[in-house]
Amino acid sequence: MTVSATDAGTLRLAGREVPRLGFGAMRLPGPGVWGPPPDRDRAIAVCRRAVELGVRVIDTAWYYGTPDQDVANEVLAEALRPYPDDLVFVTKLGGRRTDDAGWAPALRPEQLREGAERDLRVLGVESVPVAHLRWIDDGGPDVVPFADALGTMLELRDAGKIGAIGLSNVDLDQVRTAERITDVASVSNLYSPLQRDDDPLVDHCAAAGIPYLPFFPLAVGSVADPGAVADVAAELGVAPAQVALAWLLHRSATMLPIPGTGDPGHLEENVGAGSLRLPDDAVARLDAAGRPSGA
Repeated sequence: MTVSATDAGTLRLAGREVPRLGFGAMRLPGPGVWGPPPDRDRAIAVCRRAVELGVRVIDTAWYYGTPDQDVANEVLAEALRPYPDDLVFVTKLGGRRTDDAGWAPALRPEQLREGAERDLRVLGVESVPVAHLRWIDDGGPDVVPFADALGTMLELRDAGKIGAIGLSNVDLDQVRTAERITDVASVSNLYSPLQRDDDPLVDHCAAAGIPYLPFFPLAVGSVADPGAVADVAAELGVAPAQVALAWLLHRSATMLPIPGTGDPGHLEENVGAGSLRLPDDAVARLDAAGRPSGA
């Protein structure tokens, strides 16, 4: 059976109609999402196959690599240029990699601007359709007030560097603050069938019509561990990742998962989740499995 990202349905993202299954480029770098891919040709092939399967939303960032290597963006540019007219890049500004392979904030105005320019230069585009303000607060000198960072994003939008502003790793209060200042194109937070702390924000985005792009939608592979997801997958004869993605698509009409992989087989598997319809009893069990104790 031929699979297509359009099997998951569509939604509006920054004024464009896109399939509700995207692709996350964070796993294109090497082990630990650090350094060059172990097999660059394979990484390029995965990107091209994603587009062939109808994926039109690709989540990436200049810092998906190392402090001085824009690994994911370089692979995407080599694989996909010239880009399809309907391809929507969604980037993240506000973070950076550290020399010990960690993550740190880069929220000062000059850092946000430099990140935006790196995205444009390496991807080879004049503007990015959506850029998320990625909020990382370690209390250090590279953190500024949220409203100030958002102000820099507005300046980047007004300059034509980005088309629309999204938010990432934020709480509900920050989203509401942003909504009083500008349109919020999308929200990208940690969320999966096993990690449900963001349920209130998922509901808020659904009510407001804001696309919600869960990162780590497969809980870094732990959806395959013993439990409700694996049980339902065994009963249906499908992969646990497909059950997890199908549940996310069922959870909210504005959900747009962005599973990442460097494996062609896993990519096909993920996209195939768009055509999986979970029985009502399976949905109920998955709903219950992800709720905090006592909820």
